Amino acid sequence: MAKKVKSSETPLMKQYFSIKQKYPDAVLLFRVGDFYETFGEDAERAAKILGIVLTQRKNGAASSVALAGFPHHALDTYLPKLVKSGLRVAICDQLEDPKKTKTIVKRGVTELVTPGVTLNDQVLERKQNNFLAAVHLTGLQYGIAFIDISTGEFMLSQGDSMYIDKLLQSFAPSEVLVEKRQKETFVSQFGPGFSLYCLEDWAFNDAFAEDVLKECFEVQSLKGFGIEGYPFGIVAAGAVLQYLKETQHNKLSHVNSIARIDKDNVVWLDRFTIRNLELVAPNSENGTSLLDVLDHTTTSMGSRLLRRWILLPLKNKTAIAQRHAAVQFLVDNDSDAQNILSALKSVSDLERLCAKIATQRINPREMVNLKDSLEAIPKIQALLGGKKHLGQLESIKTQLQSCDALCERIQHAIHPEPPVHVNKGNAINEGFNAELDELRGLANDSKNALLEIQNRESQRTGIPSLKIAYNNVFGYYIEVRNTHKDKVPEDWQRKQTLVNAERYITEELKTFESKILGAEERIQQLEQQLYDQLLSEVAEYLDAIKLDAQLLAQLDVLLAFAHIAVQYQYHTPKMVDDAVIRIEAARHPVIEQTLEQRSDYIPNDILLDQESQQILMITGPNMAGKSAVLRQTALICLLAQMGSFVPAKKAELCILDKVFSRVGASDNISSGESTFMVEMNETASILNNISSRSLILLDEIGRGTSTYDGISIAWSITEFLHENPKHQPFTLFATHYHELNQMSKKFPRIKNYNVAIKEVDKKVLFLRKLVAGGSEHSFGIHVAKLAGMPATVTHRAEQVLNTLEKNHKNTGGKKDIEMESPMQLSIFKLDDPVLEQIRDELQNLDINTLTPVEALMKLNEIQKWVGAEEKK
Repeated sequence: MAKKVKSSETPLMKQYFSIKQKYPDAVLLFRVGDFYETFGEDAERAAKILGIVLTQRKNGAASSVALAGFPHHALDTYLPKLVKSGLRVAICDQLEDPKKTKTIVKRGVTELVTPGVTLNDQVLERKQNNFLAAVHLTGLQYGIAFIDISTGEFMLSQGDSMYIDKLLQSFAPSEVLVEKRQKETFVSQFGPGFSLYCLEDWAFNDAFAEDVLKECFEVQSLKGFGIEGYPFGIVAAGAVLQYLKETQHNKLSHVNSIARIDKDNVVWLDRFTIRNLELVAPNSENGTSLLDVLDHTTTSMGSRLLRRWILLPLKNKTAIAQRHAAVQFLVDNDSDAQNILSALKSVSDLERLCAKIATQRINPREMVNLKDSLEAIPKIQALLGGKKHLGQLESIKTQLQSCDALCERIQHAIHPEPPVHVNKGNAINEGFNAELDELRGLANDSKNALLEIQNRESQRTGIPSLKIAYNNVFGYYIEVRNTHKDKVPEDWQRKQTLVNAERYITEELKTFESKILGAEERIQQLEQQLYDQLLSEVAEYLDAIKLDAQLLAQLDVLLAFAHIAVQYQYHTPKMVDDAVIRIEAARHPVIEQTLEQRSDYIPNDILLDQESQQILMITGPNMAGKSAVLRQTALICLLAQMGSFVPAKKAELCILDKVFSRVGASDNISSGESTFMVEMNETASILNNISSRSLILLDEIGRGTSTYDGISIAWSITEFLHENPKHQPFTLFATHYHELNQMSKKFPRIKNYNVAIKEVDKKVLFLRKLVAGGSEHSFGIHVAKLAGMPATVTHRAEQVLNTLEKNHKNTGGKKDIEMESPMQLSIFKLDDPVLEQIRDELQNLDINTLTPVEALMKLNEIQKWVGAEEKK
């Protein structure tokens, strides 16, 4: 909490604490002259995070206060560090010129920067959105809204807790807003892994929300946005806008619309599937995600859109076909594609430039980048003009706007190589403004101008020794020796008499002096004024530029899809209405890129339908590639529905509406849940949300408990999926429970497959090939050997395995198996000839008749056997 103001404090500190009281939960950067200062607890936190010196400032009669600061021009260096550490930062600037006031300078917070609300390039990730989210928790239906003020994207939706959880995982907001009274509910529902900020409950009000949205978009009704069926989402969107108002982000002209996220239009991917399939982030530190493989985009906005397409694959067959057609055109017309790509390389991040235009933060260099970006559009349209079968490219071509008049205006107004900031000078082009050119001429060539005046006056008066000089008392003056004093014109005014000369001033010199002395200041003022006028003109094109940004981002992603289709030999998938997944020579898009030679990857065929092969029960050894088969099937289906070609020779695919994945262990012990509990929670979620067009991946379900429990659970899950009267989802089930192979005899749509191996000289070769039929062995001991397990351990494991299999066979698997070895292992059961010889010798000894000397001799003999064996 902010400190209470004391009467004994200095005026500056009184001002500081009065402002700090309004922002108690933010670090206040307080502008004092050329520095941003922090005080008290803020200073202690800032010093630690920024690595700057912590010192003390005297506070009048009050005690000293902790102080830490940095130069104002270093704000872009230090601000990102504070925000990325999770802090909210209030930037308090001087609101008037200190030279023009005799009292304390007026100050106020000009911006509140939070993890989810920033326009700072150093805070923002170039290839990722920076979403601020608000969640409205009410009953069984929750509302949610996302905004990225750096790009102007604004979206809302609503649904149950599972759907909201999916959206939170997909959009990964940097900050989430909730009602104060709902904070604990949010954490219990969605976990503690979000940067939360609580708003007052009144900010989540339906009437208030509708009013602020209408005000933001300057409309009488929200019907035109198609969001009237999302009342809880509208409430969340209103809370977002209220928060932006509180954080001093009121310039939102680039946020000119709001869209709904319609779950009926995109594939359902829950958080577990996104994680298990490693769609946008690898599960291991040095791993590779699908995004890493696909991201051959040229622009930042293209990279951000690609992430969205990966997480929200389409369900609309026509829209998917439009993307495939566009990729096909680019593949078939590689020369045109390369030229388009070359033009696209000159395009900057137009989405974020739009935000800077709206907030008047775009600098002269970025203004030139804007012009260069827009100038690339006619080239792109020409390369697409008159062509057929363009697919989505046709829409892109017709909607792009080159804004020629704006480009000409920027080119005329801005210097070709401008500074980063207007106040650095020479941002406005020569010839754009006559007054500015004159002032620059005076400033740059004042000596020549004075010399011209001096020569003209000398000729006019006939005084050859006349000279013009300057001092701080009179400014510019004309000095004439006494010998020529009688030639001085009447319009000159005498200002000083010297021993041998007189000094005069003229109206022309006064005017010149005023221009010279005020030229630099006037140049800066005029350049800023002209630049602000240009900014206003550019703002009129904001809608067109924003649309161009969206279209060029789409083009960028489609070019990336075409690139990987050619480079990685992807083929066009055929999207069909029949419920079938038929893939010929399928490959894993990520794994094949991690191999030294892509040709080393062994492709596999997959067939799933709802008539004969609804469920594939896949068995096989560890490390043989069962999980890869599961994952590649899902990834190929998702690639097709996001508009990409696929890593397969041929693919005939229906439109999936949901993809579920329960792959690998995912302990959540820190939350008090065991691996098995997490596994059962995730599996239950799948079974409760299946549809007839779902694809389900199950890997080693039930292994977290005892063998027979696991088999029973796996069996019942599979039976449920097969016998469900409403839905028959496509299912790939990888398991070590060979007993499940028996299910194919009872259930007609379950088929057994295994990943083939070959045994050569007691060694196992992994063939990575999926073949029909079940497998009887897991070859876990072989994998243990490959992992470097001690030979004595693996040898003993083989003995135990043989015993188990023998007993299991003899009892039919119905009785408890008794191990040969007791609880305490015997040293003579290690299958070692020397130890067996020692055992036999000891068993034949008559200890009762053995003298001490004979015992020592026998022990010496045994020791020699051991030594001889070691020498071998």
